[in-house]
Amino acid sequence: MNGIFVTGTDTDVGKTIISSGLAAVLNEKKIDVGVFKPLLSGISREDPASDTSLLKKLSKTTLSYEEITPFAFKEPLAPYVAGKLEGKNVTSEEVLNHWEKIRRKHEFFIVEGAGGISVPLGKQFLVSDLIKAMQLPLVIVARPNLGTVNHVFLTVQYAKSLGLPVAGVVINGISDHPDLAEKTNPELIEELCGVPILGITPKLKEVTIENIKKIVKEHIDVTLLLNEMGIRS
Repeated sequence: MNGIFVTGTDTDVGKTIISSGLAAVLNEKKIDVGVFKPLLSGISREDPASDTSLLKKLSKTTLSYEEITPFAFKEPLAPYVAGKLEGKNVTSEEVLNHWEKIRRKHEFFIVEGAGGISVPLGKQFLVSDLIKAMQLPLVIVARPNLGTVNHVFLTVQYAKSLGLPVAGVVINGISDHPDLAEKTNPELIEELCGVPILGITPKLKEVTIENIKKIVKEHIDVTLLLNEMGIRS
């Protein structure tokens, strides 16, 4: 199965911006790309500002909102907690059943998690469990500033301890005038973690389809990403 699983070092690091932008750029490369964000919290799937909506628009997939995101919860909390408040518990089997229904509808899939790699999706069910079951290489989205090296290192080390392949890291949201930490973090991350930096993307001042597509096209080495996965672009 060709595809990637996009996770973050934290919440609100820009996973959806990167995931949807990658989908748009891969589309332009004539790669048949689908998207899957199995769990969503705090917003309706159909809301134009939702992760599901952005992924659908930029990938141009014909998958429905429900197929892209089978589980949605009202409160903006970790899916396990948000689900408990509604008397629901999502299991890995349920998510994988939905995955099996759509995975052959596209040649390449971008799957987006919720928050970081250890966020609980259900009872004794973490994002990392889902990644392991889906057997997709990881793209880790990280913030650019002081403290991010520790978060990236811990995420990469945990992934490696579980035997999860890491395709690379995207540092998202760098300032117009980066400080010394932002300037030195990328090289340090590559040195400590032993994984490539796929790109360093600027902070978006306005979230539009064109802007999302532009920052990925101009600042992420998509060819390097595909080469890391053994795919010729």
